[in-house]
Amino acid sequence: MAYGSPPSLEEVEAYYAHIRGGRRPSPELLAELVERYRAIGGRSPLPEITARQAAALEEVLRRRGHPVPVRVGMKHSAPFIAEAVQALAAAEVTHLVGLVLAPHYSRMSIGQYVAAAEAARPAGMTAAYVEQWHDHPGYLRAVADRVHAGLASLPEPATVVFTAHALPERILAWDDPYPRQVEESARLAAALAGVERWTVAYQSAGRTAEPWLGPDLRSTLADLRRRGVRAVLVAPIGFVADHLEVLYDVDLEARSEAERLGMRLARTAMPNDAPDFIAALADLVAPRLRGAAPQREGPRP
Repeated sequence: MAYGSPPSLEEVEAYYAHIRGGRRPSPELLAELVERYRAIGGRSPLPEITARQAAALEEVLRRRGHPVPVRVGMKHSAPFIAEAVQALAAAEVTHLVGLVLAPHYSRMSIGQYVAAAEAARPAGMTAAYVEQWHDHPGYLRAVADRVHAGLASLPEPATVVFTAHALPERILAWDDPYPRQVEESARLAAALAGVERWTVAYQSAGRTAEPWLGPDLRSTLADLRRRGVRAVLVAPIGFVADHLEVLYDVDLEARSEAERLGMRLARTAMPNDAPDFIAALADLVAPRLRGAAPQREGPRP
């Protein structure tokens, strides 16, 4: 399961209306959103990458002795999560394994994906869900390897900035594990990569008046520059594919801000459908394919 993306510039308005519960963006906001997609080539590559991830995962599972179908379900664009579950039911699948392509659990994110799948799951179909994998060794190794390669591309010592998608601060009142899991992923990946200079920042906050998790990436860059840092490597550990929040918010917006500050900014490569990352996903899914009883792991601190 993944977030989704508008398939064309003409469908940006409908896509964001879906995200906003039916409220269409203002003409000013819509124009800005369209320009963002235009700046990265007119559309996000997320749907194609997610489809490749699903196909690669199906093949790896088949080679491991699990010939099962893998289907994509999106939260905010077609094919929707409910459609994917219904297609599996029509194919007489009796046990569903749900995997959200986001490593860190929040009731506001992964919890909503699981709820959507559960709402569509018919009687007689059991389900198991991978609800977080922020500390999975395969995921952490994939991050660490990309951090190591990214640092090697910079001509001078750099500070690594691990980023994840900002969420509203109100999740803290729920004792939501999301920020703790982001911090733990960063700490474990930094240790694997042998990195001592690192920090965590949040990016891509929504356009609402309520406060969002911080510090944000822009203020983090300014703070690092004040402390004498001249090069940064952004590692978007909250994401697993190239999409708008990476290609625009980091590659264009954050890089422009870094240049204004007199800093050099590079970014780690995204896992996409790389074999090491797909193997990690297979490690997460395979154990849940064997049992028929419903399994709910639940969020860990």
